[in-house]
Amino acid sequence: MSTRQIRNPFDQSVVCDWEMDTPRTLAAKLAAAQAAYERWRRLSLDERLRQVQEGLKRFRADAADTARQITLQMGKPLAQAQREVDTFFERAEYMMSIARDTLTPETLPPKEDFIRRIEHRPLGVVLHLAAWNYPLLIPVNVIVPALLAGNVVLLKHSALTPLCGAALEKAFGHLEVPALVTAIAATHDDTARLIQDPRIAHVAFTGSVAGGRQMYRQASERFIDVGLELGGKDPAYVAEDADLDFAVANIVDGACYNAGQSCCSVERVYVHQRHYPKFLGRAQALLASYRLGDPLQPETTLGPLAQESALARLENRISQAQTQGARVLLGGKRLTPSRGNFFLPTLVADVPQRCALMQEENFGPILPVHPVADDDEALRLMNDSSMGLTASVWTQSAARAERFGQELEFGTVYQNRCDYLDPALPWSGTRDTGKGSTLSRFGFYALTRRQSIHFRLHKENAC
Repeated sequence: MSTRQIRNPFDQSVVCDWEMDTPRTLAAKLAAAQAAYERWRRLSLDERLRQVQEGLKRFRADAADTARQITLQMGKPLAQAQREVDTFFERAEYMMSIARDTLTPETLPPKEDFIRRIEHRPLGVVLHLAAWNYPLLIPVNVIVPALLAGNVVLLKHSALTPLCGAALEKAFGHLEVPALVTAIAATHDDTARLIQDPRIAHVAFTGSVAGGRQMYRQASERFIDVGLELGGKDPAYVAEDADLDFAVANIVDGACYNAGQSCCSVERVYVHQRHYPKFLGRAQALLASYRLGDPLQPETTLGPLAQESALARLENRISQAQTQGARVLLGGKRLTPSRGNFFLPTLVADVPQRCALMQEENFGPILPVHPVADDDEALRLMNDSSMGLTASVWTQSAARAERFGQELEFGTVYQNRCDYLDPALPWSGTRDTGKGSTLSRFGFYALTRRQSIHFRLHKENAC
């Protein structure tokens, strides 16, 4: 059995050695999951709610240690890791609160001598491939609604954050019905073979666009559905009537929270020309105030990037933008000397629309900014993207916000907010951002199938 070494991105120390599954152990885990599903799906919704609540209780008991594990594995400042734990519970509890209304069979209006209703049936074993940047929030979007709906979950967590997968298995995988959530560590080839197994009923994937295409091709061979949350290149527009100080503070935070390693972080900013010089000045001052350091220390506000390889990629992208006329006002390079994967908070002005900094996902603490003359230009440039996760408009005008909501081709459109998920709203995207929805009642619909019950009570009625 092979192992992988998990390293702390702050000081490169070894966090743990993690054993990879073999084809034999994967086969055993899948068989156990299928057996668990046959028991779990037959339980009442009330019983499933009770057991999932017990899983949440268990998870809460280890919450402080889990937050620390997040920081050690991927570098998120501890305060942000603790906030991720809190948000995990907020989402889980909301999905539990709507489970009865969403999953209860829908009875159609009475029709003489007939029973007609719509059932929400579970799918079976859900294979969830989760990403490292939000190692609790990405899984909770699938695990809790999947279990409540009667499914079970095989969780393939990122190779960077396997301890989070283990923590979720510990909480939810060993309830009265065992193997409801099972953590696996599989190679790409083994994962592809899993997807072809007829016991896998659904695949949920969070990751790159290229990875999503591969998952979708593999699943299409069996006509099973795939939920895909892929890249984001999320724009913000600071309109002429924006509250500038409020916009700057929130947009900078939206670009740098979690070191910018978020699918819905602010990745490009369009500023009305009236505000452009002041926006740059205030954003530069705020970015310069970030404190880089040990993410376990409370004074640290910007941690290292999870992957060392990202440093050179971001430096190259900024260098390319400079050759196309962009101006680096702050940062633009890695922190040296440093053993950590630190990239300096970066502000880039006058960034051309066609350069990679404005078109490809950066996944780092970078704020690329471009001036615009009016709303029409902002709309055109915001929609000029291969991705469509979120977009934000910073304005005091309800009419302007409604216009942008109608014209922007994104899964979520915000007014005076960014980088936030409300669990009552579906989380989805357009274009290369992927397909399907998590959270809200639509998150349950994605993990169930509709079954029509059409019973005729008396055979002498022909219709």
